[in-house]
Amino acid sequence: MTRLRIALIASARYPIRQPFPGGLEAHTWQLATWLRSHGHSVGVFGGAGSEASLDVRELSALPEISEHARRDVSMPPEWFLAEHHAYLTLMLELGGSGVPYDVVHNNSLHYLPVAMAQTLAMPMLTTLHTPPTPWLESAAGIRPERGSHFAAVSNYTAAQWRPRVPAVSVVRNGVDTSFWSMGPGGGVPVWSGRIVPEKGPVEAITAARLAGSGLRLAGPCPDQRYFRDEVEPLLGNGIEYVGHLDHIDLAQLIGSARVGIVSPCWDEPYGLVVAEALACGTPIAGFRRGALPELLDESCGVLAAPGDVVGLAAAIGQAARLERRAARRRAEQACSIEAMVEGYERLYRELVA
Repeated sequence: MTRLRIALIASARYPIRQPFPGGLEAHTWQLATWLRSHGHSVGVFGGAGSEASLDVRELSALPEISEHARRDVSMPPEWFLAEHHAYLTLMLELGGSGVPYDVVHNNSLHYLPVAMAQTLAMPMLTTLHTPPTPWLESAAGIRPERGSHFAAVSNYTAAQWRPRVPAVSVVRNGVDTSFWSMGPGGGVPVWSGRIVPEKGPVEAITAARLAGSGLRLAGPCPDQRYFRDEVEPLLGNGIEYVGHLDHIDLAQLIGSARVGIVSPCWDEPYGLVVAEALACGTPIAGFRRGALPELLDESCGVLAAPGDVVGLAAAIGQAARLERRAARRRAEQACSIEAMVEGYERLYRELVA
């Protein structure tokens, strides 16, 4: 087997450490760890404060901006300028001579790695973790015959991108099914993920109240105002927020639940929380949006129409009657980290051949 030197580009804004800020950071941690276990040399470029064992090279911090520049009418939000500086610096570095990588794998959501891919001496693979966004779609359309090669995390997401990126491959995300192991189930349903409007925690709470099932919510709250104004007033009487958990505690929580509720209010590109729940043997009640119908079948999930909280309440009761071993089998067949890593290794070798 050919051993490769791989550069992984992650988020400049969020650290890769537990409890993970989101699915993208969890994905990068898993991918880097497994690629190294397969004998590859992996350099990871990510945000400050990442897990020490991952040996992440921190993306460049924004230098001091003069008061003259700050007063200029073109001054963007500082976070935007900081990300632009970080990725511009990285791409110029990777484009220099003597860079020790065979392939660059871009997992960031920023436009600059894609726009500057053709300046590199080595090929770049960009994973499309989101539906098309204006900045990223614009960058992908610059000389598409050169530079970045693309993989999407689901067939659904690939179909959304194909008008701009016709040759996009599909490598589904995966989870470590030896870590996310079968739990006993039987407990209060669980909702996990970033507590933001597009993930639908309010819809999940409403459905759980209609079903009389109770609900435990777990995840980070990047928008504190949304949590305070929209979610927190709905807590109590069987609805509980248990905090932002590391993966050990989260796996125990999900494995103890009789149902995992997944209630996207946007076109979910993949749904890592679905794969985690299935691996724990926990069936899914969710909305039929994005890639969820692709991950689930009738043995392990029940889907309601998008936004239909009454239908979601009914799905909670129906999913609770599904067999937990069937959910686990679905995870092993369709959501394994082994299949994901093998898919990326295959694409890397095609690009460097």
